Amino acid sequence: MTSYDYVVVGAGSAGAVVAARLTEDPSVTVLLLEAGPPADADEIRIPAAFSTLFKTRWDWNYTTTAQKQLHGRRAYWPRMKALGGCSSMNAMIYIRGNALDYDTWRDAYGADGWGYEDVLPYFVRAEGNTRLSGLYHGTDGPLRVEDRVFTHELTAAWVDSAVDSGFARNDDFNGASQEGAGLYQVTCRKGRRWSVVDAYLQPAMDRPNLTVLTGALATRVVVEDGRATGVAYAVAGTEQVARAEREVVLSGGAVNSPQLLMLSGIGPATHLREHGIDVVADLPGVGANLHDHPAVPLIWTTRGSTDLVQSSTLANLLRWKTTGTGPLASNLGEAGAFFSSRDGLAAPDLQVHAAPSGFYDNGLREPQAQMFTAASTLVNVASRGSLRLRSADPTWHPEIDAAYYDDQTDLDAQLAGVRRVLDTVSSGPLARFLVDLWMPKARGAVPTDTELVEHIRTMSQTLFHPVGTCAMGSGESSVVDPELRVRGVEGLRVADASVMPMVPRGNTNAPAIMVGERAADLMRGRTLPPARVAAATAAV
Repeated sequence: MTSYDYVVVGAGSAGAVVAARLTEDPSVTVLLLEAGPPADADEIRIPAAFSTLFKTRWDWNYTTTAQKQLHGRRAYWPRMKALGGCSSMNAMIYIRGNALDYDTWRDAYGADGWGYEDVLPYFVRAEGNTRLSGLYHGTDGPLRVEDRVFTHELTAAWVDSAVDSGFARNDDFNGASQEGAGLYQVTCRKGRRWSVVDAYLQPAMDRPNLTVLTGALATRVVVEDGRATGVAYAVAGTEQVARAEREVVLSGGAVNSPQLLMLSGIGPATHLREHGIDVVADLPGVGANLHDHPAVPLIWTTRGSTDLVQSSTLANLLRWKTTGTGPLASNLGEAGAFFSSRDGLAAPDLQVHAAPSGFYDNGLREPQAQMFTAASTLVNVASRGSLRLRSADPTWHPEIDAAYYDDQTDLDAQLAGVRRVLDTVSSGPLARFLVDLWMPKARGAVPTDTELVEHIRTMSQTLFHPVGTCAMGSGESSVVDPELRVRGVEGLRVADASVMPMVPRGNTNAPAIMVGERAADLMRGRTLPPARVAAATAAV
């Protein structure tokens, strides 16, 4: 049995950060376990190719239970199985969320130390922004953030139409105000994906105190006398154990971390016993509080322009390989907006992702015509689902119930979002490019609310942002405390999107990286001083 000071499970957006930051201290040894392989495919580096990774060897390929509000459909959930985790598969959109999100973590859930003023310094420390600076932005952090080197004409027209329809123009969704429409910044470097592998792991790989092991599926946390002392993992079908002298850190994400806790006897006692697992700690909150951002694509056929899919040519591939420019440097979801479904909300509850192609069914179907997509995405979610084991065998996928729209509030808000997107494109510069709205069950030129609700139930999909299954807080239902320590087990922490008690308003990669940054500091017994900013007004 080999021993390390720390064993980190999962080399994704948070785990890679934790491992890299801890090994800045040469006296500390870290083992980083990753179930997948190195992230060494061209499709990973090419921004426009991210959906080609879905349902391949790179993908955990999860599926939810039949969703009651989606006509019994099972939703597909892609999750990257390789170094970098979902930072090696996502659409690279750099969004932090709203200041209110983090203040709510602190005030409503008891996550002391995680208010906006507390977490902003960690966003800034991580960020290497090529355009923005000042109070809200870092310019020399490891995570490269830049303006995309390619923007399609339809995307630019969408932003102009949104502004014409009443949206404020917003050139920085992570600054003083989140509301409005604009182009997204991306986690790329000169037109190429810049994952946490590039940002954090590669610079640390030569450190003798960091060991990175790929193809290693964690099977259980070893707990002795109430303390986590190591991790059992399988390599090529053979189980081995790595000992952790100080702590074990789970960074597998909202699916894998709660699954591993339950496989280790940490979770709802009755459920564990049903699978013949000895109970180490009865924590009912493990696997509860699951929620995600549901997105509804609205798709039009277009004229007088091109579809981004048409750019997948050998010439454009060579252009991207040699210069990092051209259409393949697009992240597809090039622009968007934040807005509220109704008056009186303290922060936006809806986000738009605009793409110069027909992106539906998670991009698994290639458009049969030239298309444009604007997806309404619910980012303040009331519905709560759950994750449970289907077997004590760690190779089995868990049972995932996303509970999309189970709370009527969510459906009402999404309906308002869809209607606002339709209004936005009805006039302005984009309108001349759009021909027909692709909504087969709509009978008239202007869909009724009944038809739109049917479209929502038929077309809703994940925006790839599940959180909450190892929720942080001070209440009885929380799984980890504000220092990310698992309740009832010493020497064990969770650091990933699963600890977020409420999903941030926006894409979750940057917040997961922030969790990793703060987790490493908590483990080292230090934290950055709070930012001096009015949290109630920032990014609202």
